[in-house]
Amino acid sequence: MTNNDILKKLRVALMLRDDQIVEILELVDFRISKSELGAFFRAEDHPNYMECGDQVLRNFLNGLVIHLRGTKENPKNPNDVLAKHKSEIPKKETSKERAEFKATPKDSEKYRGDQSSPKSGSAAGKPKKKAFPKGNGKPVVVEKV
Repeated sequence: MTNNDILKKLRVALMLRDDQIVEILELVDFRISKSELGAFFRAEDHPNYMECGDQVLRNFLNGLVIHLRGTKENPKNPNDVLAKHKSEIPKKETSKERAEFKATPKDSEKYRGDQSSPKSGSAAGKPKKKAFPKGNGKPVVVEKV
């Protein structure tokens, strides 16, 4: 595993944003910009990919200890810090707002394949299909076997 992989996995596991990582690095007086940090998270074949050095990872880990545990004079509970990170994550859109992608149908009994529906086809509100295509009104028989 490279230093970049370790940094990526810690970022995901601790639910950290780029600006939070910059703040953690500033706790140990290590200055880095968001764009430099973004270069560490790119794919290896990307032209702006940059290898994460030992010094950056070492400072990040030391800053992470201070960020999670606090200092000797001002200790913190790491679980409280992680819960705070989790609460800051924006909520995703729910399926209620996007009804066309709803996972379960409104009338689940209607769509069951193992039971016959008590409703008839015309009473269910389905539009009637035309029996024959436009033209002479006779069905076209391709081949009898």
